[in-house]
Amino acid sequence: MLRGKRLLVSGVATRESIASAVVERAIREGAEVLVAAYPKDVPAAEEVLSGLEPAPPAVVAVDATNEGDLIMLEGELRRRWGRLDGALHAIAFAPRAALGSVMDVPPADIEVAVRTSVWTYAAFGRLVSRLAPPSGGSLVGLDFDSARAWPVYNWMGPCKAALRALNGYLARDLGAAGVRANLVAAGPLRTRAASGIPDFEVLVDRWDRQAPLAWDPTDPSAVADAVCFLLSDLARAITGEVLHVDGGVHAMATCLRDAPVDASETT
Repeated sequence: MLRGKRLLVSGVATRESIASAVVERAIREGAEVLVAAYPKDVPAAEEVLSGLEPAPPAVVAVDATNEGDLIMLEGELRRRWGRLDGALHAIAFAPRAALGSVMDVPPADIEVAVRTSVWTYAAFGRLVSRLAPPSGGSLVGLDFDSARAWPVYNWMGPCKAALRALNGYLARDLGAAGVRANLVAAGPLRTRAASGIPDFEVLVDRWDRQAPLAWDPTDPSAVADAVCFLLSDLARAITGEVLHVDGGVHAMATCLRDAPVDASETT
């Protein structure tokens, strides 16, 4: 599905991360991958990817909120490949204070959350548009359902809502270069990012009760499959989309196990 594609993947930090699963699946599908890891995460990323065949991908240290690092990354991609067919943006962060409430949060903490979780998506879009071949390219980001106010998510909710709005504008502006912009809205997964959300198990419990399909919060492979599809030419006419990979929770009005259907009352 990805044979001949040259892809940039960010966000690899642990074996449980979505990005790690994407790298593994993309290589299996024939892609060449370069991993951009936050500087302090480089050793961990190299360890996580060390066993991949035929060879582990190279890992470069990149702070995506830093313009200098982004310029360096573009230069590395030009030197290594001369082009970029697609990128996964798997970058999100909010300081602890921004996860505890939406009120009384220092403005500086909100600025960090927005710059890290939203602005960097546009920066990746700029990178793909500059390096995409004439046939076009693909930008994919990771989302979480922002249509509702979830327990415990707090300022990450507005950040994801902004990410979703930005995705549409990027689809508009990148289309002239043949670059697509899409998001995958995943259900809750026990990643490192999730470990920073207070009472994360509240979300896991909601999915356990509400998902019409079984949802395993320890398995990112279904999300990785969707990301690889959007990075591939199979999705060549899809842009501005949010693909939900959440067991169907986004479509449910009530918790299934809270309101069981009585088959005798159906007609």
